[in-house]
Amino acid sequence: MTVALVPGVFADVVGQDEAVAVLARAAAAAGRIVAGEPVPPGEMTHAWLFTGPPGSGRSVAARAFAAALQCPRGGCGECNECHTTLAGTHADVRIVAPEGLTIGVNEMRALVLRAASSPSGGRWQVVLIEDADRLHERASNALLKAVEEPTDRTVFLLCAPSAHPDDISVTIRSRSRLVPLRNPSAEAVAGLLMRRNGLDETTARWAAAVSQGHVGRALRLATDPDAQARRRAVLAVPRSLTNISACYAAAGALIQASVEEATAATEAQNAAEKADLERALGAGGTGKGAAAATRGTVGQIKDLERKQKNRATRVQRDALDRALVDLAAFYRDVLMVRLGAAVPLVHVDIAEMVQAAAARWEPEAILRRIEAVLRCRSALEENVKPQIAIEALMVTLLEG
Repeated sequence: MTVALVPGVFADVVGQDEAVAVLARAAAAAGRIVAGEPVPPGEMTHAWLFTGPPGSGRSVAARAFAAALQCPRGGCGECNECHTTLAGTHADVRIVAPEGLTIGVNEMRALVLRAASSPSGGRWQVVLIEDADRLHERASNALLKAVEEPTDRTVFLLCAPSAHPDDISVTIRSRSRLVPLRNPSAEAVAGLLMRRNGLDETTARWAAAVSQGHVGRALRLATDPDAQARRRAVLAVPRSLTNISACYAAAGALIQASVEEATAATEAQNAAEKADLERALGAGGTGKGAAAATRGTVGQIKDLERKQKNRATRVQRDALDRALVDLAAFYRDVLMVRLGAAVPLVHVDIAEMVQAAAARWEPEAILRRIEAVLRCRSALEENVKPQIAIEALMVTLLEG
């Protein structure tokens, strides 16, 4: 069997050379398993856990590995198996990307049942769960049973921020092979944006720096004027906090911006989903029994609306979290300048504002502001109401 040379399907997994090497060897071993050849112990296993901070490329690496498992050449990046897997359309690769705050038990049971079947056309039955840290407790238990008793040709790929019990079940972690990832360097992200997306060097380097190694956000900032405007509004917050009234105004503006972003991101999809469901349920019919049939669809429409509301809530929380990451990076820049540390700034385009803040605040006050931002992020993860969490943060940022 010919093993594809790295990068192949791993071309977009930037700054993760060690992880890519491990995954490429495993894909080659998986090919030998399919061919009935002996495999060195430890090369391939049935459950993998990809960990790393947001932007590290957990799901990108997992999807690339899924493609390599299905590819006869170990991930060439050119065949139909590679293309369909990377596009999310391969018949034997199930990708779970939670739209709401959690992944429910019913969805997981259906996936586990499907994963137990033999591959219909590919070499493996692959279940890829993005944001596995959002698994509901019962959903996690349903997954655990499948991971403990896997079929011969089924592979589970799980993505989570860390292997900590708060993010993934201890028992699932103990039965999975860990693939730790880190945020790629700004240079690596800039190189990818230039090579893959055709961005000019200046734009690519700026976006890579201010996104802190988050490839997806770097691309949005480089190409989306609305994303650039939202970032400018967030970075203007510290300077606007002059009194308590300004704190509440800033909090309200930040929350309203996140709501508008969530609405813009989900409105069209929501309308299309509702229209499709209504058509499937016979909406607009005039024949005998049409009225009774319509009354029976109310519950299904409410279920869809509940799902859409959960999705909007998640999008809003994600938008707020991105804003908090930018704020934390601003205060980090201020601290580095205040201490005279010879490290590059994250927000290179507002260096004057950073230097002015560094001249006013003591290091202890800057650290307290950074800690307040991090506490606010944790509060939002624990489902504290955004208005309460953000207002409390703004007051703390004012007082230092």
